[in-house]
Amino acid sequence: MSSAHRGLTGGLLVALAATGLAGCATKSDVQLVQGEVALMRAETLRRDSTRAAQLNELVQTQRAIMDSLAATRRTVAQIKGDVSQDLYNVQQQLVQLQELTGQSQQRLSELRTQLEARAAAQQSESAGGTGTPAPGDTTQGAGASNASADQMYEASLAQLRRGSTGTARLGLRQMLKAYPTSPRAPDALYFIGQSFAADNPDSAATYYQQVVDSFSTSPRAASALYNLGLLAERRKDTAKAKDAYQRVVQKYPQSDEAALARDRLKALGR
Repeated sequence: MSSAHRGLTGGLLVALAATGLAGCATKSDVQLVQGEVALMRAETLRRDSTRAAQLNELVQTQRAIMDSLAATRRTVAQIKGDVSQDLYNVQQQLVQLQELTGQSQQRLSELRTQLEARAAAQQSESAGGTGTPAPGDTTQGAGASNASADQMYEASLAQLRRGSTGTARLGLRQMLKAYPTSPRAPDALYFIGQSFAADNPDSAATYYQQVVDSFSTSPRAASALYNLGLLAERRKDTAKAKDAYQRVVQKYPQSDEAALARDRLKALGR
């Protein structure tokens, strides 16, 4: 029984008692009071039942919400796993595409160099004529061979000037492979070194050193030796830089690089 119900019932009983004290209460008065009490009890029970039903509905709603949240968490976890797997697959595909692209770039570079060399050869033939060499005449054949090396060299150098260092290196290496004894060989080695100078100093030094060791009488040797000194300075190897500059001054005293080397030796304090 609720406190309100108990209060009202108590009030009725008090009133009834007061009535009894004031005078004899009739039977109808007692029945009236009892009826009112019964109505109040019924109303209280109805309200309690309604509240219980509402409370049960709230509990059921809360339970449904909790179940929905749990299902949502499971779905999110599944989606996260699927997304992670998809990202991994995409990364694998990107790696494969990069590998394929790298292979394609190399092939395109080879074809570009070959086409440019062929175009240069055709221009040379158009300018110089297409006469057939006489039997036993090896002079023209040797000239054609040198011209082919020159054409490959010029085409590769044009790529280097345009900033296509990979294509230039590929063409110069092909030229060296096809014509290892060409007069252009030291130039090719030197410019391969130049193509590496900014990004890969160690590779650049390797090619410069080949020029110095294998083609010491070439005009490129002084430049290669001077560049070895510059690379040593970049590595903070002052002793090696001084040695390279001194060798330039001693071996190639009349070269432009010798004047530059003297200036560097002064800057380094000899």
